[in-house]
Amino acid sequence: MNVDYTGRQTTITKKLKTQTEAGLERIARLLGDAGSVHVVLATEKYRQTAEITLQTRHLKLVTACEATDMEQALRDALAAIEKQAIRHKKKSTTLKRNAKEGVREVALADPADAVPLKVKKLARLAAVKNGMNGAGTNGAAKNGTARKAVPMLVHSFPSETPLREPHLVRSNDGVALRPMSLEEAVKEAEFRDREVFVFRDHAGQAMVIHRKRDGKMELIEVP
Repeated sequence: MNVDYTGRQTTITKKLKTQTEAGLERIARLLGDAGSVHVVLATEKYRQTAEITLQTRHLKLVTACEATDMEQALRDALAAIEKQAIRHKKKSTTLKRNAKEGVREVALADPADAVPLKVKKLARLAAVKNGMNGAGTNGAAKNGTARKAVPMLVHSFPSETPLREPHLVRSNDGVALRPMSLEEAVKEAEFRDREVFVFRDHAGQAMVIHRKRDGKMELIEVP
């Protein structure tokens, strides 16, 4: 992967680059080497922030973590984006497996199912008509020929489709590590692209921002 570094009021040391490349090497095993990474390390007063943006052809992952130490912030950011990559990999594997199972079920289906419905109805009506026509049956018996019954296929389907158990992954991307105002929390949730974002205001009140399906932001105060 191509890695670009940006330092804001901080120096990108060789140790930080080595730490970043080691973490990205694990992610490359999951997503492949094709892609680019932008690492932004910033220092603001006593706060150290590490932001990582990973862009591939079909995927974009973004994470940002804060700590009092730059190495710890970078370590948390790499761990968070690795969790996102693992979640994406498992989701892709599940979709491919379900698609293959669907193809296999079609291939193993009874060939008789391929008979058009109209043909089945005509054959069924012919069998009923021959059964009601005694002369035709007797004539066939005299000639030594017997009509074969047309097999009927009856299929049953389950009334309910079993639900898959949800796959839970622990993540701290949707939690603010420092107190912030409502405006800052909304901007942070948009920046991290989170549907749910948990934070505390400067008075210590826990709050939750939830983006609804219509795109509106909902504020929930935790009692």
